[in-house]
Amino acid sequence: MPGSLVRSRAFAALVVLSLMNVTAARARAGSEFHVSPTAITLTGNYARAQIQVTAGTGERADDLTDRATFRSSDTRIVTVAPGGQLLTVGNGSATVTAEVGGVSKSLTVTVAGVSDQSAIGFVEYVMPVLSKAGCNAGACHASQYGKGGFKLSVFGFAPNDDYAAIVRDSFGRRASVHTPAESLVLQKPTGAVPHAGGVRLAEGSVDYQIIERWLANGAPRPSGKPPELKALRVTPEHRVGTLGYGQQLRVEATYADGRTVDVTHWTKFDSRDESVLSVTPAGMVKTVGKGQGVAMARFEGHAAIATFVVPGVPAVDLAGWTDDNIIDKLAAAKFREVGVSPSGLCDDATFIRRAMLDATGTLPTAEQARAFLDSRDPAKRTKLVDRLLGLTGDPNQNIHDNDYAAYWALKWSDLIRSNSASIGAQGMWALHNWLKESFRENKPFDKIVRELVTAKGSTFSNGPANYFKIANNPSDLTEATSQLFLGVRLQCAKCHNHPYEPLTQADYYSFAAFFARVGNKASQEFGIFGGETVIMGRADGEVSHPRTGAIMPPTPLGGKPVGTVPDRRQALADWLTAKDNSYFARNIVNRTVAALLGRGLVEPVDDLRPTNPATNPELMDALATEFARGGFDQKKLFRLIMTSRLYQLDSRPTKANAADDKFYSHYHVKRVPAEVLLDAIDQATGTRTKFEKVPLGTRAIELPDARYNNYFLNTFGKPRREAVCECERVSEPNLAQALHTLNGETIEAKIADLKGTVATLLAAKKPAAEIVDELYLATLSRRATAAEQAAAAKLLAEAGDPKAFYQDLLWSLLNSKYFQFTN
Repeated sequence: MPGSLVRSRAFAALVVLSLMNVTAARARAGSEFHVSPTAITLTGNYARAQIQVTAGTGERADDLTDRATFRSSDTRIVTVAPGGQLLTVGNGSATVTAEVGGVSKSLTVTVAGVSDQSAIGFVEYVMPVLSKAGCNAGACHASQYGKGGFKLSVFGFAPNDDYAAIVRDSFGRRASVHTPAESLVLQKPTGAVPHAGGVRLAEGSVDYQIIERWLANGAPRPSGKPPELKALRVTPEHRVGTLGYGQQLRVEATYADGRTVDVTHWTKFDSRDESVLSVTPAGMVKTVGKGQGVAMARFEGHAAIATFVVPGVPAVDLAGWTDDNIIDKLAAAKFREVGVSPSGLCDDATFIRRAMLDATGTLPTAEQARAFLDSRDPAKRTKLVDRLLGLTGDPNQNIHDNDYAAYWALKWSDLIRSNSASIGAQGMWALHNWLKESFRENKPFDKIVRELVTAKGSTFSNGPANYFKIANNPSDLTEATSQLFLGVRLQCAKCHNHPYEPLTQADYYSFAAFFARVGNKASQEFGIFGGETVIMGRADGEVSHPRTGAIMPPTPLGGKPVGTVPDRRQALADWLTAKDNSYFARNIVNRTVAALLGRGLVEPVDDLRPTNPATNPELMDALATEFARGGFDQKKLFRLIMTSRLYQLDSRPTKANAADDKFYSHYHVKRVPAEVLLDAIDQATGTRTKFEKVPLGTRAIELPDARYNNYFLNTFGKPRREAVCECERVSEPNLAQALHTLNGETIEAKIADLKGTVATLLAAKKPAAEIVDELYLATLSRRATAAEQAAAAKLLAEAGDPKAFYQDLLWSLLNSKYFQFTN
């Protein structure tokens, strides 16, 4: 038999065998699948529901909805479309069957309330149709000035205004109750007449019929108060599988009257991670890449998410990994889930540099680096962390408290916007000194926030009182307080309901009411130092809703009005810092994780919301719980993170984790902040920078104000303290920074200083190899390698001028990425 024929028959046999295996797999799936819900009751005309067909259970279940064939036993009662969407037709009961691989499963569908004279409510039916079509999105008719003379409220938060815009405005041309099909509200989105937004509604579709019926009924206006939507739930919430798997989502809305309604058909679906998954308008998710992604479902101002994971590899080898604490245990669980292997541990030189820069904003001295490298104590890393945080119990070892306090006072001064331009020099110093002392004594973070939020008295003598001078009106205080201490951005809700979570305009102004009775008065008690401001409580003052004019009672986000209290801010502080207020603990935890690990569990770090979930929710919950249980002790939180194996991983990615930027499989390299970098240059060169208005010897991390006439700090991104956002500090390198470190006079002069490091080493007549080691220790916290020593010796011999060579070497080290970044 010819060889080609043999190969052809062999190939054919393989194909047949493969098809048999596929058929067998499908048969197994068909015999094991189930349909959900198991029974459905639908009420009223145009009611719909989504069926899901699933093989298996749990997060690795296989969705078969798009592979199933559906049929209804009585299409006069209910129809079922491909993809499993039910639609009511008449009253009664029918059986709907799903078939996969020759196997059928059935469920009973009961329909009631269908009528020839169906009532179509504007809020209950018309607005969801407009939202699904995208008509009331910010990029369409809900933009600031609308589109084409037609303006709607964002996501339908003002139904009465929207009704007037549709029915009354434009001489009533948008809504014709006599000839509904000629209404612009139908002709425009179907493309029957030119529409800049394109086709948004299919003629004859269910949503088209809803608007047509509403018009035919006389276009009734919104009536009464519709039931309040309390929660939105998407099913399933979490799935894990191989690349290419799909999942049909199902969305249910729960109302205040106890009803739960399937709203999949009116839900807007979006992919939050398009490199991992796509999602159709009907809610069919398809994974398109490896990693972890989120599908978002939005309906009537509420949102819910479903998380999808495609592991990078089927199994992860964590041999050698140790769970040093709860962080490592949960990080390892995430590594296994997403299929990412972590890098190994960093070396000792990297660790001491990383730990000191992160905790105290201070570069290790050559002596500190040498002692740490030479130590053979297996617990030296943990002991270093305890010394940096002042947790040894021995005052002689707790020598870094001032550095720690200065660095974290700097960070929070940036966020609080402490700035002499807005609160005067005396106020700025008072706030700075209070923050620094608070961190020095490790004041619990809830107490720090309470003292800020409830502050009163002189802005000169009571530092926290300046919080109410920086933000001097209820709106600014509302937005600053929620973003700083809850990680919630309320700005959207000032003008309209929040698009991604259930925060309304009423929530915004009810929160603002906490600050309605904060007043101030001038005082001349400090005489020649200028007039101080005294923050005080007032007996009256209210906040009203801008649309309704209603007086808003002070109300925590998602809570109940607090009633009559002597000082509303005390009630706010009680709620804000409560141990069961998950937003408070999660916010501080997330900011701390970002500072230490280079990336927050949630990014941006001050945008915590259900639709922006943590990359590792279990780790976020565990850290927040531990932080609250520990009395909001920031140093304990630092210690927990810094003594974890996760914190000590090498920053060099491996082939297996190079694509990971979410799960901390390798340490995130961070740009050293401007103030820290300038101090590090001073320390490495043995010089000091003189700053205006403070004594010589004051370090950059100790500067209390926002602006200084210092080109280095301004070039390297010291923030002006004009926003409460972490993003105000510029961390991305730029050309001006490179030019300044390469050719700037500042570094040139420091390297060549007659009393600087190079001059001192030369004066001591140390051996060349020792001087080279000393320069490496002073900058990179390690000794030069043998290759580096050999290269240095060769270059030194060629240079002829030792001073010039050592200055050039120091210049090179200061310009290295390892020096300018935390690795």
